[in-house]
Amino acid sequence: MATVKKLISLDESLAKELEEVASAMHKSQKEIVENALDFYFDYTDSIVADAVTRNIKSGKMKVYESEDVYKELGIEL
Repeated sequence: MATVKKLISLDESLAKELEEVASAMHKSQKEIVENALDFYFDYTDSIVADAVTRNIKSGKMKVYESEDVYKELGIEL
């Protein structure tokens, strides 16, 4: 996977905690941040999935059959 550089600013106390955790775990700060973001995105994925489910059940979001979507888009399988 390609690596992309991102420049971020952290609150001083959060930056210090990142340094301490990385040191205690014998990992780089990059690894700690990547793991934290992976964990957070997994968590938010479940929140989004729950919201979509609620919207479908309440009728706020409509679900279409795949065959209908393919037909509408002119896609033949």
